[in-house]
Amino acid sequence: MSKPVCVVWMNEANVYDQALARMGVTDRVELHTIKADQPLPDDLAERAEILMGSRPGSYLKRMPRLRWIQAMTAGVDPWLASADLRSNVTLCCARGTHRISMPENILGALFHLTKPYMAIALDQRESRWTKRMSVPLAGKTLGILGLGAVGQELARKASALDIHVIGTKRTPEPVPHVERVYAPDATDEVLGASDFVVLLLPSTADTENFVNAERLRAMKPTAWLLNFARGALIVDADLIAAVQSKTIAGAVLDVFRQEPLPDTHPFWKTAGILVLPHLGGGHPERPVAVAELFADNVRRSLDGEPLKGVVDRARGY
Repeated sequence: MSKPVCVVWMNEANVYDQALARMGVTDRVELHTIKADQPLPDDLAERAEILMGSRPGSYLKRMPRLRWIQAMTAGVDPWLASADLRSNVTLCCARGTHRISMPENILGALFHLTKPYMAIALDQRESRWTKRMSVPLAGKTLGILGLGAVGQELARKASALDIHVIGTKRTPEPVPHVERVYAPDATDEVLGASDFVVLLLPSTADTENFVNAERLRAMKPTAWLLNFARGALIVDADLIAAVQSKTIAGAVLDVFRQEPLPDTHPFWKTAGILVLPHLGGGHPERPVAVAELFADNVRRSLDGEPLKGVVDRARGY
């Protein structure tokens, strides 16, 4: 019996080779590795059944035997928007590979907002001693919109700092370290009770422009909005207006509708908005984490087990 043809179309080919070897499946597939900037040969496209790839494209039309794809990201909007992705091809996302790094970066943002280390560093440039006050995070309320893998890990870490955690989940069952879980239609209750609101929602038709002027008015005037999910969740103009009018205290933004954020975008110059360069999920070992997920899915595919991270196309994640 012929082995399934598996194509790894990534620059970190050695990482995937090693992960497949550790999983013990290298000899069970016909493996081909191609650099991301190299074309996919026609003969290989014709035979490929499994693809580890970074982006969709017209090449998908040349892959009649393709059964499933492993995306390298948790968000798969470009894949779902591709007219070349057939309905009978299973798409798997890299859900969970941000679980460690993103909560740490969100906590870093919370410390930045409440601890004056940035101002102190600027004072030091001028050899200037300025007495400053640190605001405790203990006792504050963190509202997490989207209690998935990242949100639940953030809740665990935040609760260790004596932060009260509440949030929303599509299926609002109890979540460890979260004091109260709300259904999405109760989002305004979370907004009104939170000192910090973190967006961790997927990008779908239902969540586009989710944070608009009305929802911003539901927040406390002392509250901060942090977006580490998708830029399309926010109506940019409404957020700028809310920050300028002091409807909310400010915002920390790590994701944007267009990246890199154009230097003409008003976010750059709006006092109270901190622009981050999509820092959230990346970390030096993330390629290894994605490779391990892919290798496990290859084994699952070979053994007839359900794949991890299968995308529900109707929901968009």
